[in-house]
Amino acid sequence: MTAFFTDGQSDPTVQPVPASVVEKVDAADTTLHNPQRAVLSLGSNLGNRLETLQGAIDALEDTPGVRVKAVSPVYETEPWGVAPGSQPTYFNAVVVLKTTLPPSSLLERAHAVEEAFHRVRDERWGARTIDVDIVTYADVVSDDPVLTLPHPRAHERAFVLVPWHDVDPEAQLPGRGPVARLLAEVTPDGVAPRTDLELRLPE
Repeated sequence: MTAFFTDGQSDPTVQPVPASVVEKVDAADTTLHNPQRAVLSLGSNLGNRLETLQGAIDALEDTPGVRVKAVSPVYETEPWGVAPGSQPTYFNAVVVLKTTLPPSSLLERAHAVEEAFHRVRDERWGARTIDVDIVTYADVVSDDPVLTLPHPRAHERAFVLVPWHDVDPEAQLPGRGPVARLLAEVTPDGVAPRTDLELRLPE
């Protein structure tokens, strides 16, 4: 494993990881044994939104045990759960990963990326520089309050379903069914494609 992952000197997004996890990731990353598919939702409505989304994608790709396999188009969306016009609009995207990290370590990495981009959690539904949510991890269904899988509100959020359907039209949300069917049941108002913008799949 490269030094930045263990000592935190080169990569400001990395938080300390237990040695046992480091060993498992090293072995799995070398052999590519049994990688799992995960879907993450990204959103930003403060600062340079596109640059922040790209930075988060690059930070995920730089994580040992994680490979970004697909990046959705960018959508501009109205903020969720707040009064209209009270916050700037979001740029949203979905990324598909293959990972040998367990769900708990992937969550730690997602939080580390948020912290690196100065995510502040002062209020629920508050504006944020970056939001990194794990939507699904393989076919895992769990009601663990630390990490509920799949994301408990993914099935009703057009800003998740629309870009996810773009990158994987056959996708299934565990316990809920096909994303295409779920998308037909939600109202896509306030979710607008930004065809003038593009996120890069890391090389």
